Amino acid sequence: MNNAADKLVARIGDRFGDSVSAAVAFDEVTVEVAATDVLTVCTALRDEPEFSYALLMDLCGVDYLHFGLAEWETSAATGSGFSRGVTHTSSTVSAEGGSDERRFAVVYHLLSVKNNSRLRIKVFLHKDEPMVDSVTGIWSSADWYEREAFDLYGIMFRGHPDLRRLLTDYGFIGHPFRKDFPLIGNVEMRYDAEKRRVVYEPVSIELRTLVPKVIRDDRQISRQQDADTVQGGE
Repeated sequence: MNNAADKLVARIGDRFGDSVSAAVAFDEVTVEVAATDVLTVCTALRDEPEFSYALLMDLCGVDYLHFGLAEWETSAATGSGFSRGVTHTSSTVSAEGGSDERRFAVVYHLLSVKNNSRLRIKVFLHKDEPMVDSVTGIWSSADWYEREAFDLYGIMFRGHPDLRRLLTDYGFIGHPFRKDFPLIGNVEMRYDAEKRRVVYEPVSIELRTLVPKVIRDDRQISRQQDADTVQGGE
């Protein structure tokens, strides 16, 4: 048991009460905060001496669509496993088996050099309106992190000074890190010699379902049977 982590959970509980939920896993502290309380909690974590989390080390988005589904755990061939990449599903399973209210999450990783302590904050967002207040006014390093989360997951950050795409091309359609984004994308680009410029067109790749091989319980026996079959055919 990590005494430092347990003490940090106790301090957070005493300071914020029921407005946050703190827990220890793998000797790391994770605090779940409601989207409406992000600015209040983050400001206190930065400014109050007992916390002093002056540095935002990382910020990222997470998509919990289909979280917890063990579709790949199979010992036989399946005709549906790989098709998730090309076939839209209507499942509403999201974070921890919950509803669409916890489809997306924003995760913040904080560092306190003064107290030699790290902290993770997690904020869950609804799939229909994934929006949370920007923390650029608290940690300026959040600027491009939030732009990346917006670009890849479509998460909106209220109050961000320049919220626009960061990694994808101009005119890109959709958000490529969402679990329901098609693996082949929505458009493809090529250079048109006649127009002398790059043009965008609908994807020409044919959608197909890939079926994984059968996983045999005893591979040695299976290889021997295959060898016997080949010899018999000869």
